[in-house]
Amino acid sequence: MSRADTLDYRPLIERWRDSPLQPWAAQLQEQIAAGLSLQRYGDLPRWLDALAALPDIAVSHRVLDAARVGADCEPPLPEPERAALRDTLQRLRPWRKGPFELFGVHIDTEWRSDWKWERIAPHLDNLAGRRVLDVGCGSGYHCWRMAGAGAAEVIGIDPTPLFVVQFWALQKYLQQPHTWVLPLGIQHVPPGLRAFDTVFSMGVLYHRRSPMDHLAELRDCLRPGGQLVLETLVIEGGPGDTLVPEGRYARMGNVWFLPSVDTLLGWLRKLGFVDASLADVAPTTSDEQRATDWMRFHSLANFLDPDDASRTIEGHPAPRRAVVTARVPGQ
Repeated sequence: MSRADTLDYRPLIERWRDSPLQPWAAQLQEQIAAGLSLQRYGDLPRWLDALAALPDIAVSHRVLDAARVGADCEPPLPEPERAALRDTLQRLRPWRKGPFELFGVHIDTEWRSDWKWERIAPHLDNLAGRRVLDVGCGSGYHCWRMAGAGAAEVIGIDPTPLFVVQFWALQKYLQQPHTWVLPLGIQHVPPGLRAFDTVFSMGVLYHRRSPMDHLAELRDCLRPGGQLVLETLVIEGGPGDTLVPEGRYARMGNVWFLPSVDTLLGWLRKLGFVDASLADVAPTTSDEQRATDWMRFHSLANFLDPDDASRTIEGHPAPRRAVVTARVPGQ
């Protein structure tokens, strides 16, 4: 058995065999093997070594419905053991979405993803009993919050193996059998699956060369009547306004389309979504996205014009993010 095989997805595959997700179950083992290829991802062995080094700790309670998702024990973990746990989790840097807290170790991630959740939560259909897909989920922070809100099954997908290993590090202690993160992208979801009650896509659309194709993929994951929750970079403007950066945007090279809110809502309607509406729009601040001891690379403050924080380093409008919701017609 290879080290990657220690990430055991067999219970999920078995559960899906007699469900609307059976067409995906038939492909999943092969997809996961490719997504966690030791030959393709040279750093994966050391991340798996860190995962294997995490200590066994008896959990007294778990937290899925507060800002810091995590677990704790009684009596509290002694300081030497807590320091060792912190050092092991640090081997899985950079931690981008969070925050988390495990046995007194605060994983202070680059993003305050709890702030995003607070903006989104009032606009969600009741998640109780629902099957949810989270596209581009990172290490699964919002997946845990969805589970904490009562979702019956949460499937996160992200093609970055480090984030998948981070999920498994958290899952070692959170132990949520109906919450999973798969090492896949949206292109690996079988077309026309129409099996999810709610689909989230947050921070993905602007990385796609064809935003219309991405929105169509999300639509086709939803059952009739299902809800889409979409968060993306936008610009100020009216219908039809879209920024297509010729070079980098905030030092990111893979940013393709930044629509206005009106343009984005128009795209959704054109693809057959109904009830498309704006839930929230706000500039991203360096309080919400910043470097920490758990993510030591450059972050938002380094991507803005030092003399004008309303512009990126390239002269584009500074990051502004909108959350929109929409629905697939039907019941």
